[in-house]
Amino acid sequence: MNKEIGFSGFPPCLIICLITLIGCQKSPPNIVLINIDDMGWRDVGFMGSEYYSTPNIDVLAEGGMVFTSAYSSASNCAPSRASLMSGQWTPRHGIYTVGSSKRGKSRDRKLIPTENNTVLASETTTIAEVLRDAGYRTCHAGKWHISEDPGEQGFDVNIGGTSAGHPVSYYSPYGNVPLDTSGGEYLTDLVMKKAIEFVMDDREGPFFLYYAPYAVHTPICPVDSLLAGYEGKESWMGQGNPGYATMIENLDRNIGDLISSLESKKNTKNTLIVFTSDNGGHIRYTRQEPLRSGKGSYYEGGIRVPLLVSWKGKIKSHTSDAPVSHLDLFPTLIDVAGISPPDSLRLDGTSLIPHLRRNRPLPARPLFWHFPIYLQAYDFKNDNPRDSLFRTRPGSVVRVGDWKLHQYFEDGGIELYNLKEDIGEKHDMSEENPDKVKELLDLLEKWREATGAPVPGEQNPEWIRI
Repeated sequence: MNKEIGFSGFPPCLIICLITLIGCQKSPPNIVLINIDDMGWRDVGFMGSEYYSTPNIDVLAEGGMVFTSAYSSASNCAPSRASLMSGQWTPRHGIYTVGSSKRGKSRDRKLIPTENNTVLASETTTIAEVLRDAGYRTCHAGKWHISEDPGEQGFDVNIGGTSAGHPVSYYSPYGNVPLDTSGGEYLTDLVMKKAIEFVMDDREGPFFLYYAPYAVHTPICPVDSLLAGYEGKESWMGQGNPGYATMIENLDRNIGDLISSLESKKNTKNTLIVFTSDNGGHIRYTRQEPLRSGKGSYYEGGIRVPLLVSWKGKIKSHTSDAPVSHLDLFPTLIDVAGISPPDSLRLDGTSLIPHLRRNRPLPARPLFWHFPIYLQAYDFKNDNPRDSLFRTRPGSVVRVGDWKLHQYFEDGGIELYNLKEDIGEKHDMSEENPDKVKELLDLLEKWREATGAPVPGEQNPEWIRI
């Protein structure tokens, strides 16, 4: 037997040690990164919603770590996804919004906004590329939105991902999602069916599944079979749209199917699962009280998102209020995969593994957001932005500890909030705390200089002073 495995000539005791060592080596874990589109901070049961039904996601949360102060790196789809895939602040890749940075009426924009990139540059290294180079099979399923083809940026398999930000319809035919519509499935169901086919593949080696369904982004296409469950159901803290609720419940059911598939292959003990959303909820359909505003805003309702990390037998059930960011996911995933990042790789986040596995405190660090652009308001009555015309005007934001500062470039405006005492950002404390304002402004200025963040200063000749 020794000759068959190449151990002839070795002492028996050494052979036993070598065989034992080989047997103890474990392959890196599978990784499932779930990134829901436009799901708000409180749109799931584990974050407190009493209106939406998410039993499968809630069970996942019960067995992992839930982060109550988790943030996307931008307040709308494309920049958030670009930062998630690259692990970099928005100024490094230059994607600040969807489409043009000149949103809203020109007459209302005092400054010429920074030009926006709409494509993640091919030379930017993605998490999928790093994992694939380390031996992972990689699959993107659903919405991509940051280039035309995720297959060119690290994914072996692409299920329905293009530059499109949302489907024409969730009912077949979908209009702009390149998937076979002959089965007539609801889009979310079809994307998950194909994602499950990927994870059920028997090929050896670990896999990375980036499951990014188009749901629950508009258009709101109710799942007819689920509507009866919301007829007459009492709304809860601004959540009460039955059609939107069926899309969330359908999504939860699909995630339950994915978990069941992993369990059928006895894979849950060797699979790290991350669940989050790309930005805050759409204020026309859902609310995140007590958070202020929603998608497109840099108040808490636009950037604070649900986040849970589950790894059966490896991460204990726990809740963390540590401020964390989507930028932390890239270093976390390569850390758990045992990959040392290349020297050329610039990552702006911190691995959460010591916090997840050993409950070690995260190092104190500021979190930054930068948006040298405009984004028009769409529901002033409910959105509660700074003004009636825009969800976002050019500026920057920093959070350090409990303190969060907003800086606006048009008028030099400053807002300061203590989130521990005022999570709804109702009481501006900037005049009461000039020293804290100076401290946080200094941090912002140094960060912008270090990242090359552009600050628009040229006045728009079409601006009409009111």
